[in-house]
Amino acid sequence: MRYREFSPNSFLKNYVQCYFVCETDTAVLTQDKVFATGFIEIMFNLGTDSPQQLINGDLITQPDVQLWGQTIQPFTFTSFGKHTMFGVRFFPHTAACFFNEPIEEFNDQVIDFKDIAGKEAVWLHSKLWEAKSIDRRIELIEKFLLQKLSLSRNKYTRLALVNSIMHDLNQDNFFENMNSVASRYGISSRYLQKIFLNYSGLTPNLFSKIARFQKSIHLVAGKDSSLTAIAHQCGYFDQSHFIKDFKFFTGSTPSQFSPESSSDFFVTLHN
Repeated sequence: MRYREFSPNSFLKNYVQCYFVCETDTAVLTQDKVFATGFIEIMFNLGTDSPQQLINGDLITQPDVQLWGQTIQPFTFTSFGKHTMFGVRFFPHTAACFFNEPIEEFNDQVIDFKDIAGKEAVWLHSKLWEAKSIDRRIELIEKFLLQKLSLSRNKYTRLALVNSIMHDLNQDNFFENMNSVASRYGISSRYLQKIFLNYSGLTPNLFSKIARFQKSIHLVAGKDSSLTAIAHQCGYFDQSHFIKDFKFFTGSTPSQFSPESSSDFFVTLHN
């Protein structure tokens, strides 16, 4: 499978982490383990084959346009077909600016995006399929996203605040409790929890855990450091907390983990 990323243009650089393309030359059976990345994504199937997922031995046709919410619990996605997927990956706290629905409702789900965006999604998918160049596809998706963004100006007010808090939580040496963080920003701990959930679909504590996990998974795959060293470098209190969180997010211990089993290994958490 070929995977490529493309940077957003202009104003959307503050909202979109990247656009990406996943392609295969032939119909292949793909078994992909999906782990928490902190991102929310929309993926458009632009190939001649409809995406199919293998469920209980049967191939089930999947939506041509999929919204992937925040993945918390790990799961295996087994698919078959010749793939040409064009995707949008939002920053952890920005996807909410493009949807009317509470973003946390998408957690641990793969949803038919047409059920949410309706005729607009149908039209956009058709135009993306007709477009032959990546530049034209990016132009179409950015026009769509900018229109969505213009309808949600009320969500901008606390975006910078959530971004700053995420930056703090993502630091290796972050050990503050949420009451301390809230006090530093002049808000209550309850309000901090509320706006964080509204923008990212995650609680601050869960986001912080995912950020540490994403750092640790690359170090584990590199096999150059001891578990104790990885735990310390990624901000865990000790090795046992690190192993517990790693198993929660992957279903396996660090010593059992195989990075080749997941495309999510190539996705890193940014804010």
